[in-house]
Amino acid sequence: MGRYRATPVGDTIGGLPERVRLVVLYGGRSAEHEVSCVSAASVLGALDPDRYDVVPVGIAPSGAWVLAEGARAALEAGARSLPASGPPVETTEVLTATTPPGGGGGGGTTVVLPLLHGPLGEDGTVQGLLELAGTAYVGSGVLGSALCMDKAAAKEVLAAAGLPQVRHLSWRDTGDVGDVAGRIDGELGWPVFVKPANLGSSVGISRVGGPHDLVAAIELARSYDEWLVVEEAVSAREIECAVLGNLELEASVPGEIVPRAEFYDFDDKYADDGAELVVPAALAAEVAGEVRRLALAAARALRVEGMARVDFFYEEGGRGLLVNEVNTIPGFTPSSMFPRLWAASGLAYPELLDRLVTLALERHARRATRVGRPRSGGSGRARHQGGA
Repeated sequence: MGRYRATPVGDTIGGLPERVRLVVLYGGRSAEHEVSCVSAASVLGALDPDRYDVVPVGIAPSGAWVLAEGARAALEAGARSLPASGPPVETTEVLTATTPPGGGGGGGTTVVLPLLHGPLGEDGTVQGLLELAGTAYVGSGVLGSALCMDKAAAKEVLAAAGLPQVRHLSWRDTGDVGDVAGRIDGELGWPVFVKPANLGSSVGISRVGGPHDLVAAIELARSYDEWLVVEEAVSAREIECAVLGNLELEASVPGEIVPRAEFYDFDDKYADDGAELVVPAALAAEVAGEVRRLALAAARALRVEGMARVDFFYEEGGRGLLVNEVNTIPGFTPSSMFPRLWAASGLAYPELLDRLVTLALERHARRATRVGRPRSGGSGRARHQGGA
């Protein structure tokens, strides 16, 4: 089936430097901390030690940055998670040094691979820190990361781009549910899904069958975020497509999630006996092509660069494909859909990681010619209409 691109491009955008110092950030302060640790273990197992000087750095739930000195031992033991404790590390040293903290061999080119799922990692916060540090990093920039993390904001942008979605409501929590039940009755109907706007891995999501269960669902969602989203429940297949690239994006073959639970919840995603992942999805050729087209359109609308996984609902015989959400740091666990989709599209896991690092370096070099560059004419102050 191959890969789908908006315009034909080569399979590579340039080679990697001979040696790359790759800082793998994992853990984090969100409710997806453990998922991030498993993603990091999988990535570390696939990196070529002849090409990369790997510096695993954990962010503890407390927010402390610690050098994961036990990471390589855990990797050799085949562990599925990594320690998130150790001596404190200066953030600037981690991000910019050409020699790993604590000594050891060093590489002259530093790239950061954030594997931080959820808020305070996937939402533009860490990306902003990396921009300030002037360090190349894998994935979307500040705006793309923030937009995709916030489901309420993302839905507004997708709607403005004319992309099909499920019906939904969103609001900022003030502690008063007010007329939410009435709006659901009038605009969505029951059942619905109540979600925190900023989270992933189905954490904090409830399926609500009627008004009597609404308050409890809202209380759960508001414990994670002050912005909330309510979506209509649909009877549909769950289709996913992976996106890769910077200026030129390409889309993988589509895959399908077949949940074993009532909906695709946290346990269904990560338990050994959880949902079935079907790659490639059994779709008609024209539907598979439309998945890819919409995935690229959604990624462009939300300023995605580097990588993303675009999730859809597919109402056969109904509204067809509906964009659900876009994830800028998709899971990299052994069972995750993103690497499986690219493997089915002809890009094996180790080569996928190489491609992501190459994309990070390409984007960093391109932006370095613009970001912070003084304007001609002396002071650098904007002189155009509306300038400061």
